[in-house]
Amino acid sequence: MAQLSKQKALKKIGVLNLQGAVSEHLNALTNIDNVQAIAVKDAVQLADLDGLVIPGGESTAISRLINQNNLATAIKQMAHQGKGILGTCAGLVLCGCSTSQNEVEQLKLIDICVERNGFGRQINSFETSLDIATIGKHIPAIFIRAPYIAKAGDQVKQLAFVNGHCVMAQQDNILVCSFHPELSDDNRIINYFVDLC
Repeated sequence: MAQLSKQKALKKIGVLNLQGAVSEHLNALTNIDNVQAIAVKDAVQLADLDGLVIPGGESTAISRLINQNNLATAIKQMAHQGKGILGTCAGLVLCGCSTSQNEVEQLKLIDICVERNGFGRQINSFETSLDIATIGKHIPAIFIRAPYIAKAGDQVKQLAFVNGHCVMAQQDNILVCSFHPELSDDNRIINYFVDLC
């Protein structure tokens, strides 16, 4: 019996399969024990999940497709049920409450105001290393047309900064980062998220 209780229960983690870095997130999740990674396109699939990743891509396109596929209510329901949600890059924008430009319909899952493409265009992409108190030191972080968090509410834990700009934050079961943890071989952030779910 003791043997069985030590085994971790299988967690079903979905990756929103509308646009963007879907396969990269599925691959990163597949490398973690006791995780079943599932590409998700419709609201019915969300009910069965322990967590959801909203990947990087084009935030306006993903926002439009979330609405076309009637996913917004089901995603918000997951968040209210305490299921883990990870937003990376464009996913961070979509999880936020406001942006300086209003063309993206946000899900309002975490109390942040986002500066889209805050670090500049594709040509300004860069890689750095972050120390994140809750996760570890020297974590590689790849920024591609990355946003940053311009303002965060009192309930939001700001976890990492680059040049004075917040690039990773958490509010209860919602975790967001400006960069792409799925593009690195270091899976500590993905592991941390899976533990949240």
